[in-house]
Amino acid sequence: MGNSLIRTEKVACEVGWFDDLCGGDTEFLGVPDPQRQSSFTHCMQIIQLADDLGYDNILLPTSYMLGQETLPFAAAAAVQTKQINLLTAVRTGEIHPPMLARHLATLDHMLQGRLTVNIINSDLPGWKEDPHLRYKRCEEVIQILRMSWTQERIEFKGEVYPSFTMDTAPVRPYQKNGGPLLYFGGISPGSKEVAARECDVFLMWPEPLDSIRSTVEEMSQRAKAYHRRIDFGLRIHVIVRETEEEARAHAKHIMSKFDPQGYNLKHLAQDSQSAGVLRQDEARALLADQDDFIEPHLWMGIGRARSGCGGAIVGNPQQVLDKLHQYMDLGIRAFILSGYPLMDEAKHFAKWVLPHLPQVKLNQLQGRAT
Repeated sequence: MGNSLIRTEKVACEVGWFDDLCGGDTEFLGVPDPQRQSSFTHCMQIIQLADDLGYDNILLPTSYMLGQETLPFAAAAAVQTKQINLLTAVRTGEIHPPMLARHLATLDHMLQGRLTVNIINSDLPGWKEDPHLRYKRCEEVIQILRMSWTQERIEFKGEVYPSFTMDTAPVRPYQKNGGPLLYFGGISPGSKEVAARECDVFLMWPEPLDSIRSTVEEMSQRAKAYHRRIDFGLRIHVIVRETEEEARAHAKHIMSKFDPQGYNLKHLAQDSQSAGVLRQDEARALLADQDDFIEPHLWMGIGRARSGCGGAIVGNPQQVLDKLHQYMDLGIRAFILSGYPLMDEAKHFAKWVLPHLPQVKLNQLQGRAT
């Protein structure tokens, strides 16, 4: 049964994977892995594997730490992939908005419409900024992108970007329905307002089912107030094995060398104190059993070792499939999945779960969020 308040009423999902541009692919959390160190070669192997296995989309993340940059990597991947969409993360404020529009439009043509964009509203690397500035900057960048992609001229006057007056003809994207879909995450009130007004897919991190339901309902109403409908996505890890016992054993395996006082990727990240990370930490502290499960098949142990997404669906193929259907029943239409190590888990999920999901590419559906 569909949900008339969200953009994609049909109960179906875009199944995405995750690439390692930021570093962190490993067999044991908290232990750097020289064999899987983030590099162009390794990340290209991940994206080509996901392409071959039939994943619909793949997140190319951006990081606070120095490393690989999404836009040049996406350009290289555009000519080395076949069917997979590239969910390319961009942090608003890092690139002059008209130039960003041009970058993304060029990528969209290289990919012949296989581009989706993950809008990041955050402090710039190395800086601590006023939240109002960040929200306004993010909103204005999106508005300038839309103008660049849909109008003959940009005529823009804002608070962060006082004035733009320029032609847009050279930056028209390949996708003619308003340009690439914009994915966006953030649970602060300011972030939610930006998403409700401007974006197409609202992304969440792992939380209990009741919290997911509440957020979908809240964001649907916020978007409705602007005469819009948006889709919803979930960024989450997975551990699927032939039996539940094997899956839970692998969860223990990847944490078996973690030392909270030693190397901890979570403490190296600038976003370790973000609202979304703290909310996951709180759920683990209040709800977790002795093995860090906060509800059936939702394990939050990963959040001890890294920021960002801190939880995983853990179980046998049917249990993982059932959990994904529970999320879809709540309105989730996009999954961005990952596991440790990335390539091994992509194969497990593609073998046991992916063929049984009702897949859809959200950017191939008719109509925008507005």
